[in-house]
Amino acid sequence: MKKAFAMILALVLTLGLVACGNNGGGTEGSKELNIFMWGDYISGDMVSNFEKENGVKINLSYMNDNADSITKLTAGAGDEYDLIMTCDAYMESLIKGGYLEKLDPEKIPNAIANMNEAYWTGENRDYCVPYLMNYIYVVYDTERCPIEITCYNDLIKPEMKGQIGSIDGARNLFPIALIALGYDPNSTNEKEIAEAYDWLVKYNENVVAYGSTETNMLNGSISCMLTYDGNTANAMAELGDKNTLVIAPFTKDPVQLGFDLFVIPKGAKHMDMAYKFLNYMTDAEVMAGNLVEYPYSCPNDAAVAAASEEYRSGPAFDFDYKTNIFFQKDVGDTIAVYDKYYQMLKVG
Repeated sequence: MKKAFAMILALVLTLGLVACGNNGGGTEGSKELNIFMWGDYISGDMVSNFEKENGVKINLSYMNDNADSITKLTAGAGDEYDLIMTCDAYMESLIKGGYLEKLDPEKIPNAIANMNEAYWTGENRDYCVPYLMNYIYVVYDTERCPIEITCYNDLIKPEMKGQIGSIDGARNLFPIALIALGYDPNSTNEKEIAEAYDWLVKYNENVVAYGSTETNMLNGSISCMLTYDGNTANAMAELGDKNTLVIAPFTKDPVQLGFDLFVIPKGAKHMDMAYKFLNYMTDAEVMAGNLVEYPYSCPNDAAVAAASEEYRSGPAFDFDYKTNIFFQKDVGDTIAVYDKYYQMLKVG
């Protein structure tokens, strides 16, 4: 299983697709901590305060997409990194493949006490600690968007040509197409995935740019965006009293909720410091401070309670369909099918 999974993911994700038992591993008294994660996604205070408190140097390296973290994990990332950020969509295969250290709960008491158990359950709990989570919204400008957006199928209407900015990634795009077509967002049926590809070709024709959704909305080059809740919050805050953005009021189509998780790669060299960081970042006040700069949804209930009222009343929470959600599931070998059609979409 491990070899097959590594070969599949190495091939698929290179194309572009976020404890060793309780006694072993790592160097006690480490003076450095090597983290691989998304860029522009952690406050400077969180990093610098941890460094000062622990007499350690944090070396941050950044991923371009989830492919980067999976490729590193399946290639033996413990030689280079102590903590790696990945997402819930790949955890089942990573655990089965033996690429992660099993966590010792006694070393992360803040996580045990503060994390909402609804978001940290099953076998995943033994191998990861949630960092932040992201609802993927459709957001539009009520003054500039040519139509009202009420479902995913509105995004492929001809009126929306040249109006959309979008996040990228196969596992973010294909689920909305599958839902629009009435299918399971985590389908493993190639016929359905192929139909979703055809839907995304139409979507692609209406997209101005992938990636910089917040920037493009603020400079007026788009009137609609498929984006994360934190980007939505930042854009609305930037516009202030001039804000005319709304989260599309879906009544039927579910919204994706994804998780960014920290894992310790097998054979990590500084496990003592990795544990200290995991416990530190799940402290209520520490994470509440992080939410000021990065107002994404947070699975840490104590941090949410400690955060500002402005955060709690922001886009991460203030909408009516919060319970109408779906999660990314590990689709196993079918990831190769998704990548095949995703590469076709990107070439097109």
